[in-house]
Amino acid sequence: MLTAMFLAALILITVHSQETEETITYTQCTDGYEWDPVRQRCKDIDECEIVPDACKGGMKCVNHYGGYLCLPRTAQIIVNEREEAATAESASGRNNVIRRTPADPHRAPPNPTHQIQCAAGYEQSDHNVCQDIDECATGTHNCRADQVCVNLRGSFSCQCPPGYQKRGDQCVDIDECTLPPYCHHRCVNTPGSYYCQCNAGFQLASNNHTCVDINECDANNPCAQQCYNILGSFICQCNPGFELSSDRINCEDTDECRTSSYICQYQCVNEPGKFSCVCPEGYQVVGGRTCQDINECETTNECREDEICWNYHGGFRCYPRNPCQEPYVLTSENRCVCPVSNAICRELPYSVVYKYMSIRSDRTVPSDIFQIQATTIYPNTINTFRIKSGNENGEFYLRQTSAVSAMLVLVKSLSGPREHIVDLEMLTVNSLNYRTSSVLRLTIIVGPYAF
Repeated sequence: MLTAMFLAALILITVHSQETEETITYTQCTDGYEWDPVRQRCKDIDECEIVPDACKGGMKCVNHYGGYLCLPRTAQIIVNEREEAATAESASGRNNVIRRTPADPHRAPPNPTHQIQCAAGYEQSDHNVCQDIDECATGTHNCRADQVCVNLRGSFSCQCPPGYQKRGDQCVDIDECTLPPYCHHRCVNTPGSYYCQCNAGFQLASNNHTCVDINECDANNPCAQQCYNILGSFICQCNPGFELSSDRINCEDTDECRTSSYICQYQCVNEPGKFSCVCPEGYQVVGGRTCQDINECETTNECREDEICWNYHGGFRCYPRNPCQEPYVLTSENRCVCPVSNAICRELPYSVVYKYMSIRSDRTVPSDIFQIQATTIYPNTINTFRIKSGNENGEFYLRQTSAVSAMLVLVKSLSGPREHIVDLEMLTVNSLNYRTSSVLRLTIIVGPYAF
């Protein structure tokens, strides 16, 4: 529920008496206003103070010019010199804003047939209404010569010109440099004004307040090779393979080979503005720095037809295609069997298998390097594994991993180039005390380098 009376007016009525020829002037205010004899104008009546229970249903009363409003208690009231706004939350959840402009008690109703009385600072116009007197235009103000007259409604104000502030009756200079920053970098105060300065490497923008960076690289490139502009300055950088000299302008060759011992996997060769990596014989450079083994068996195989080529890290070797020695005979590739018909074979392992592998020098230990596994599994048998020969210095250890397999473990680091021949034996025993063995002869070639 919104209740309001919005208009206030002052009516001056002149009555002529026929008998006495006297003129009587009296005042009458519209509803919601009453006459203020001191200020000589109509003033608003506060109905919220004088009307008992002005609002019902839990509403709150808000006084209004010429009336009052009944608003929900959650409503927000915003008031200023010229208008008052009442905001109420409606049932739909939206805010309703009611604004009004207070009636001007100095303005009389447009009734040219009656004489009006204007307040101080106002005068009657040709249209019989009260209008403001511009004291600044008419020269009826009392502002000092160093002040500026500003007209107000019904009055005037004496103000200081821009850049000055009033102190007593005097207008004194405002030090803009002590106020919130007008200038980006530095401020210089002057009488009634100021100006801005920039730090080295900057210049004033067109607004004379902001400082913008000077691009020294575009203006006059001082660098020998590369110039990079930064805020307020610049930096010089050199092309790859060069470094800044002590003057931070010129560039000198960098000896990359001295900066780090890990820049190349094998050997570094310094060159003007760059470097190159070289690898030992049997290796080739990969990725500019890494050494990779060359597989000579694929590129330059120098083995005979009755030999097989075996590549290892840093080189290759030729081994006979038939490695079997009497009384063993070749049954398949690299597998030699001792015939049971030969009496000598009863005391020898039934089979010998030849295998070859290559490892890098100084390999981290312990390290699993080779797995041995039975190729034929017999029922009701027990298999045991051992290093039969080639482990005199204790470099290896054989760990059984299952009933039919074992893992050869390197427990001491090996340095190359070096060749190790290790015999790994698998002993098979059944419940009838049948006993047989097989040997895997592993040739381990240790390369000359750790790569």
